[in-house]
Amino acid sequence: MFWFRIVAFTAACLIAIPSQAQEADDAALEPLIIYHPPADAFITVLASGAEEPTFWNGVAVSVFDRADIEAVQGADLARLLARAPGVVLSRNGGNGSFTALRVRGAEAEQVLVLVDGVRLADPASPGAGFDLGTLMLGNLAKVELQRGANSTLWGSQALGGVLAVTSAVRAGPAATFEYGAYDSYYATVSAADELGPLDLGVSGGWRDSAGFSAAAGGTEPDGHRQFDLAGRVAAHLTTQLEAFALGRLADARLETDGFPFPDYLLADTAEYQAMRQISGAAGLAYYGGDLVLRTSYSAAATERQNYDPAFGSDRGYSTSGTSERVELRGQWGQITDRWQVQFGADYEWLGFSTLFDARRTTGTGALFVQLDYDESPLHFAIGLRRDEHRQFGGEWSLGTDTAYEIGRDIRLTASYGEGFKAPSLFQLLSDYGNAALRPERARSFDAGLAWDGMGYGYGARLAIKAFRRDTRDQIVFESCYMVSTGICANRPNGTYDNRARTRAFGLEAEAGLWLTKGLELTAVYTLTHASDRTPGSTTHGNALARRPRHAATISAQWQPVETISLSADLRLVSHAFDDGANRVRLGSYQVLDLRGSLDLSDMLQLFARIENVTDNTYETAAGYAQAGRAGYIGARLRL
Repeated sequence: MFWFRIVAFTAACLIAIPSQAQEADDAALEPLIIYHPPADAFITVLASGAEEPTFWNGVAVSVFDRADIEAVQGADLARLLARAPGVVLSRNGGNGSFTALRVRGAEAEQVLVLVDGVRLADPASPGAGFDLGTLMLGNLAKVELQRGANSTLWGSQALGGVLAVTSAVRAGPAATFEYGAYDSYYATVSAADELGPLDLGVSGGWRDSAGFSAAAGGTEPDGHRQFDLAGRVAAHLTTQLEAFALGRLADARLETDGFPFPDYLLADTAEYQAMRQISGAAGLAYYGGDLVLRTSYSAAATERQNYDPAFGSDRGYSTSGTSERVELRGQWGQITDRWQVQFGADYEWLGFSTLFDARRTTGTGALFVQLDYDESPLHFAIGLRRDEHRQFGGEWSLGTDTAYEIGRDIRLTASYGEGFKAPSLFQLLSDYGNAALRPERARSFDAGLAWDGMGYGYGARLAIKAFRRDTRDQIVFESCYMVSTGICANRPNGTYDNRARTRAFGLEAEAGLWLTKGLELTAVYTLTHASDRTPGSTTHGNALARRPRHAATISAQWQPVETISLSADLRLVSHAFDDGANRVRLGSYQVLDLRGSLDLSDMLQLFARIENVTDNTYETAAGYAQAGRAGYIGARLRL
């Protein structure tokens, strides 16, 4: 059935290619997202679905390139994302533990995650979100984060934003190795080459750490081990037509802590989780002079198995989530000299099962179109999407953005986006499910001012944005402890319900200062007020859980000579609450990281870092410990 879907879809898209396509100019446009990541850190695909400069649109996007990734060092993606405005992260223990990304006050499950263009949501997780703890940083070439709803282009789940990461593909072999605190090893290898019409790339990573206790009051270390493997191939069939295929495997074992009898408080236990993610895509891409078409079939599966040796060797719980997707995306660049259109269609099949729940499935299809106008000093885009969900019917989503250069290097920007997210299969149909749930819907908008005063490597950049997002029918978990009436009737373990309204608004500020050659200072700051706005609710006006009011990252990088680089990141986060009732307080914290590198040659670099230099004790999720002072040393080889 899988192969029938991909063959039928690909054939239909090839028929749609104009017969005169072979006579198109050989100067074809670059691929949209998959296997030739652009080197320029100021190019994004998230704003419009096609490559364009980040400054030439009104959408809020942060882009990190390979140089940023290597400068941060290590496997932890969270330390890189903390450099973006609008971002807060929480983690249930050490590296590899469940890691949630919240953007502008949104829920972690409301951020769509793409890895090499493949959607990695887990339909068997409670909110069908993605656990960032399973994604290691070392073999990534680019990380893009869009802040704000954009269901018009990216569909359901892009309610709070989109995170797109691209695996590293570089000519020749490369490898890194580091060792450090908690008896931790991390190694990566990658290689790419051309064999006639074929472009080939492969990368792999291995991490093994004895870890520390996930429970804040615990003493037993909780280790983490993970193996990653990714590969891709592109075949140049003609000057305009390429076929591609890619795949990724992640296999991990994470030791966790639990809530043992009789106190049912978080404490040291021997529990652990085995996780395996498999994803891949295959398709065709056509690059004509004015027309780009890309059709693909993609699939992803996530399996988790939980074990507690205190109750024997059998698994205590397990989940399996799958997704399949067929998709066509296109770009026509010559409506007129100033207008171009992005368009597409897709259909997705989702499935889930658990140890206690039989397999259930659903599906959703969509069509979208977006018009872009570009004529200096004005950029303007407007798009419309129609989703049809098997259970919840149709939904329209509108999006628009604009950028206007009001003076030399000064731009006004604004964007409006709508989001639509159906309840997950777990929320609907599991033992905790509620079949009466309604889809979540959101409207977000922002407006900002940016100044770019760079010239000849010196100068400054400043930007500020005000944002707001209103969400209706947001889905939350309702505990039914000692409650047996209302929605808790016959649901002693709790269930899910729609929280009528939530709102998040605030300010984002970014600044960069390049004083002399080799000295760079940057800072990002976010003020977020995220609250429950449900009329008549007992939590009306309360802050949403794990949303600190203030968050900032101050970074400095100095290169005193060409072969030496020194850098530091200081993360400052104000207090928050761990629960919607605002009874469990998470204290404010500050974390300082120091890093350095030495180039011994063009091929060999040594590096080292100290994380949490001041050894602060803090929590981002109540009861779960975070790493204390930790040092690492390593080497990077490029051939």
